[in-house]
Amino acid sequence: MLPSLPHNFMRILLTTCSYQDTPGPHHALMAAQGWDLVRERGPLGEARMLELAANDFDAFLCGDDAITRAVLEKSLPRLKVISKYGIGLDKIDLPATREFNIPVLFTPGVNHTTVAEHTFGLLLGLTKHIVTTAAAARQGEWLRLTGHEILGKTIGIIGLGRVGKEVAIRARAFGMDVIGYDPIWDEAFAAAHQVTRGGSMDEVLVRADVVSLHCNLAAETRGMIHREKIASMRDGVIIINCARGEIVETADVVAALHSGKIGGYGADVLDCEPPPAAHPLLSSPNCVITPHIGSRTYESVPRQAMKSLTNLINALSGTGETNCANGVI
Repeated sequence: MLPSLPHNFMRILLTTCSYQDTPGPHHALMAAQGWDLVRERGPLGEARMLELAANDFDAFLCGDDAITRAVLEKSLPRLKVISKYGIGLDKIDLPATREFNIPVLFTPGVNHTTVAEHTFGLLLGLTKHIVTTAAAARQGEWLRLTGHEILGKTIGIIGLGRVGKEVAIRARAFGMDVIGYDPIWDEAFAAAHQVTRGGSMDEVLVRADVVSLHCNLAAETRGMIHREKIASMRDGVIIINCARGEIVETADVVAALHSGKIGGYGADVLDCEPPPAAHPLLSSPNCVITPHIGSRTYESVPRQAMKSLTNLINALSGTGETNCANGVI
């Protein structure tokens, strides 16, 4: 248990590693606040968050840590605000935060460019066998595999939010045909960038050579790429997942990689992070996994960090913009 502090002294829990590891102006601004700052290396599971919650924090500046109802209950009555570094809120019990009147802040509009670039890094890595052949060359093997062009191929984008739109722009620059699905459709954007609207997600999956996932994790999207959906896709389809690992059924993707139904799976996210050494995707053929670094660049991290920090400063002071995600402010 940490020592008690004067009532007016702010104690903040900082868990996001990207924030802590990357240089930028957010460090000086944080130091200038004079807060009692407790640093942890997230993402943290519920058990560790429960241990920490007993230390009377005024705020969490968090990443993808498990902020469950139990964690929130144990953090009361002192916890005033949660500031999320990033945009994914699926690890936070939002209904409970509303019930307890705890604002949840987030950082929209700061990482869509770099995630879109990472999406194409994974796509090119798979279609050109870059990862496999580079690793072989390091071992002294001149492995000359034959790859594929993406010119003229159809990319199906599930989720045309900020990231999905940036992926569409880059796909058009590569000469790809683009079909997309999103319940909220931006007609002006689609017309400007020649994006065909799919009548349903299923239509997109059937028509695409490449499927790129850019939707939030919610009850309706959890496990939405499963055995039956995969069976409807084109043979040799490439699937890119820079959204959430839980959007796909891992066992079904693994089986389809081994059978060749899926020609390649590139993901920056897994259903368990960090994964156990025996996670089946790590040893599956034609599979490239990166350790959730899609938004971790020297350009993007300071943007996210400054937005999450200024959100927090403004919320604690009661002034300025806060980018509230749960409607409490």
